[in-house]
Amino acid sequence: MGKWPILDRIAMLDEPVDEETYERKLKKLQNRLLDLQIHHMRTGGRVIIGIDGWDAAGKGSAIQRMIFGLEPRSTHVWRIGAPTPAEQGRHYLWRFWERLPAPGSWAIFDRTWYGRVLVERIEGFCDEAAWKRAYREINEFERQLSDDGVHIIKLLFHVSAEEQKQRMIERLSKPHKRHKLGLEDFRNIAKRRQYLEAYKDMLDKTDTDHAPWHVIASDDKKQARLAALGTIADSLGRGVEIAQNVLDPRIAEAAFKLWGWQLPDRKTAGVRK
Repeated sequence: MGKWPILDRIAMLDEPVDEETYERKLKKLQNRLLDLQIHHMRTGGRVIIGIDGWDAAGKGSAIQRMIFGLEPRSTHVWRIGAPTPAEQGRHYLWRFWERLPAPGSWAIFDRTWYGRVLVERIEGFCDEAAWKRAYREINEFERQLSDDGVHIIKLLFHVSAEEQKQRMIERLSKPHKRHKLGLEDFRNIAKRRQYLEAYKDMLDKTDTDHAPWHVIASDDKKQARLAALGTIADSLGRGVEIAQNVLDPRIAEAAFKLWGWQLPDRKTAGVRK
């Protein structure tokens, strides 16, 4: 665990990426994520991608690009909000244990168990002793998962106050985006200084070797998406050799017998078009 700076002191990526370059890089990363997912489906790997950050920081749009092209039956996106009546009164980690990935699956959490040391801390939904104890509980939770072979990737989307304001105004101005706003968003924005302190404590106390934090500077949404997908691909691809997806000769033979179909050039059997 290291000492992190206050988030507002982190440099933002201000170099825009042109549309053609963005689409090319995005497609490449999406293909790489699919290759890694297929690898985990074959080997029984389990992946947790935890995403936290400010309102209007681009988390949802990043998740949308992240899951595009993935095998849907092995991909589960969990949108975490206030606890349901059935979840209230139980330990706050209980509902996350219920959503852990099965072998061969990826679980993507849109907001995570870190709500305990963020919104619950700031809004007083739990007492001080409870949220201070949560740092140890969370580290133990993630250590248990890591020791059991689960890959954990934690992304924190950070947006500047001015950019967040402009995105919120855009939501107010466009009817089809107004559903994204609630009164709690304005309460959170008004407490930015308190959240900055809570984020710093969170990063300092829960950035571990087995479950490190990755801060995504998201004033530029396209750059943020590329950074997020690249971080996931690099983390999951470390030490992994992706086998070429060649056509099973038995399947090729069955297709030939039924339709007379055959590959025009067998050398291209493993090439993605």
